Amino acid sequence: MTDITTLRDLLNAGADGDPAIGAPERAPLDYAGLRALADATVARLNELGIGRNDRVAIVLPNSAEMAAAFVTIGCGATTAPLNPSYRGDEFDFYLDDLNAKALVVEQGSDSPAVAVAQKRNIPIVTLVAAEGAPAGSFTLEGEGVGAAAANGGFAEPDDVALVLHTSGTTSRPKIVPLTQRNVTASARHIGASLNLVAADKCLNIMPLFHIHGLIAAVLSSLGAGASVHCAPGFNALKVFGWLDEIEPSWYTAVPTMHQTILSRAERNPESVARARKNLRLIRSSSASLPPQVMKQLEETFDAPVVEAYGMTEAAHQMACNPLPPAARKPGSVGVAAGPEVAIMSETDGELLAVGQTGEIVIRGPNVTPGYENNPEANATAFTDGWFRTGDQGVMDDEGYISITGRLKEIINRGGEKISPREVDEVLMDHPAVAQAVTFAVPHDKLGEDVAAAIVLREGQEAEEREVRDFVARHLADFKVPRKVVILDEIPKGATGKLQRIGLAEKLGLV
Repeated sequence: MTDITTLRDLLNAGADGDPAIGAPERAPLDYAGLRALADATVARLNELGIGRNDRVAIVLPNSAEMAAAFVTIGCGATTAPLNPSYRGDEFDFYLDDLNAKALVVEQGSDSPAVAVAQKRNIPIVTLVAAEGAPAGSFTLEGEGVGAAAANGGFAEPDDVALVLHTSGTTSRPKIVPLTQRNVTASARHIGASLNLVAADKCLNIMPLFHIHGLIAAVLSSLGAGASVHCAPGFNALKVFGWLDEIEPSWYTAVPTMHQTILSRAERNPESVARARKNLRLIRSSSASLPPQVMKQLEETFDAPVVEAYGMTEAAHQMACNPLPPAARKPGSVGVAAGPEVAIMSETDGELLAVGQTGEIVIRGPNVTPGYENNPEANATAFTDGWFRTGDQGVMDDEGYISITGRLKEIINRGGEKISPREVDEVLMDHPAVAQAVTFAVPHDKLGEDVAAAIVLREGQEAEEREVRDFVARHLADFKVPRKVVILDEIPKGATGKLQRIGLAEKLGLV
């Protein structure tokens, strides 16, 4: 498996007639069909003048076609999937910043990306889904961007397969290039940590413009010769129907999605009973999973829940809780699962001993070679070959890593450092609380103070004072939120993650 260093190599893992990419209510595309589609897509791109390392922006809805386009275009060019919900100004920024050579949209698309591309003279390539054909099948139509590509053919290991932007919550988003070697290494790492085999079926409910869905659901499945079945985005009302139809052996999601699924489980007892027979595991990543949610998921679906730790710069996975019979530690993101992981002093760059808190650092074949055109960011991000994640954490004597918080999110209340996650977990223990996110609010004397936003369980009531008193019984006084805002819904990012940074402004607390 270690000689798989390109996406085209990765597609050789599956047997010809085995399903590769599927979707609800459609026949799946098998591996022979996917390999043929990859070969035809690269040849077509080359005809259009697009070759290795040329940037192809992709604006498609979540679908089997999006998964297939990402994989097959990535076999011969650089993919740049963009959130189809962006507005015109956002597309203008990203298409310019990426220096996109072409834009791929679906036939009949009314996306504002089309007008932006036309304004910028970026050629538009139309993805035409083949009616009645297996899920994911398509052809590409469009005008050439120039002569046939001189840099044509299949991508090589050190070519860039995928470019994504960082979230940019506190600064201008940075471009993260991930090579063919990076993304295939990460796919292998995830497949190994989940013991994926050809018979496995993944139900993908993650957005396919984000590293989590692209690598953990799509590429790890294909790298194991298994199948991925792509839902048209996350829809809590349809999840149980998809579980019934597809009979997946696993799915991966962010914690807020797991919580939404749990909130509807009692209304779908028959589907839950069937899922209990089919699900081999449930994976969670991209944000911390409250231990209470992990426990409830395991009790509901009778399947082990493995929390993994990932980020774009690592082509997703860095650590993962192992499957039984090894120990899974609630509140921990598990052990190194791919790259090397260590804890580094935030001040002098020295690696720290077991039990000491510092910055989590990584190095390995899945780690980006560096941000694009950003020497200042690279100088800060890399120390002695280690990539600094920006997360604060600690490692125990068995190698299990616990994240204490994003360094940018740690609340500094008059010199007292508070991990928002610690407060979240106490809030989640309150019987009336369904979701919680702790964040900093400005304070004229202390610099920052602690605030929290919560969503109550259906049919439950609680007052702000009561919630604050509950936290005070479990945590030191300086960690108790001075303000608790009770909301119907907590603002989330595009991938479903709860947003701490900037939340005080969004809620009008500044």
